[in-house]
Amino acid sequence: MTQTPSERDTTIEDIHRTRRRIAEKFGGDLKAILEDAQKRQAASGREIWRPKAKPHSTSVSPKS
Repeated sequence: MTQTPSERDTTIEDIHRTRRRIAEKFGGDLKAILEDAQKRQAASGREIWRPKAKPHSTSVSPKS
């Protein structure tokens, strides 16, 4: 499905409106916003996708 420019603008406006509403609710306190999101996430009971950790690459030191 392809969106028209006005539909994309509406979606973006909705995202910005939601972001402003959340920021106002918590007085712009990012820590409070994060804590609330984590509480709601835990209360939802939904499984949370976590990506597998990437193996660490070993760095090779340059030859002297």
